[in-house]
Amino acid sequence: MKKYENEVKKYLKERDWDNLRPVDIAKSISIESSELLEIFQWTNQELDEVKKDKEKIEEIKEELADVLIYCFNMGVLLNFDMGKIFLSKLKKVKQKYPAHLFKNRDKKVDSDSKSIYWKIKKEHRNKK
Repeated sequence: MKKYENEVKKYLKERDWDNLRPVDIAKSISIESSELLEIFQWTNQELDEVKKDKEKIEEIKEELADVLIYCFNMGVLLNFDMGKIFLSKLKKVKQKYPAHLFKNRDKKVDSDSKSIYWKIKKEHRNKK
């Protein structure tokens, strides 16, 4: 991750963007993630279908990269260790959604998986 953080630092500094306001970056993350979501508007393709759609895959790569760049911009400007925050959050998510509750379910998201997910999500929100 440090390699990417250093590339982003250089990119920001070269453009005098190394003092951007976090709120502006957060807005940009949201805008780019909406563009990613727009690729799927009015469709309901399964994973295998999307993987076979080469044009859609290229669009997804572009928009996903935009989201990642803005996320790295935010992390770099706030002096976050992106690898550390990523792994820390992944650990929390693994604990929040234990594999044994979700593994070996039907490949399609079934109603049981959905209800388990929302039960966990609700419990988590109530703790805050």
